[in-house]
Amino acid sequence: MDEYIDILNEVGEPNGTTCLKSEAHKKGFFHASAHIWIFNNKKEVLIQKRASNKDTFPNLWDVSVAGHISADEKPIISAIREVQEEIGLSIKQHNLYYIGTSKKRIEHNKDLIDYELHYIYMCKINFYVNSLKIQEEEVAEVNLISIQNLINLVHSNESNFVPHGKSYFKMVFDAIKQY
Repeated sequence: MDEYIDILNEVGEPNGTTCLKSEAHKKGFFHASAHIWIFNNKKEVLIQKRASNKDTFPNLWDVSVAGHISADEKPIISAIREVQEEIGLSIKQHNLYYIGTSKKRIEHNKDLIDYELHYIYMCKINFYVNSLKIQEEEVAEVNLISIQNLINLVHSNESNFVPHGKSYFKMVFDAIKQY
């Protein structure tokens, strides 16, 4: 879905302009997204397989929920909205724990440059996977995986996981282990 998003300056603050997400990706404009890592009391992490029609990393496993932050939207509000939209789970601000940001630029092709600042949140909550209602345009399937199996999967040479980078995953895995 195309939506209006804020364009950011080099330090990650809105620069006063907005554009459609498709234009930001076409021109490589710096913009923001929210990443939400959801796990339960047993430290089983919810991961999602991206839909086959996605422009970036189709059919790869990824963070529990992720999405662009709409224009004039606070990152935490975006996180709550995206969790509801993508997997049908209702959460509140007190369910989210902010752990930091990660900056990433990937040139998929000349017309798709994804330059993002990820606001990363943890969400420790008990839920039933079978009760989730996935948004089929975004998500092909979801699965629960132990934190150790997730670490092994991400570090595998044959990983079918979105490559967020070593420092990103270290921040996430350390936070889940400590939470």
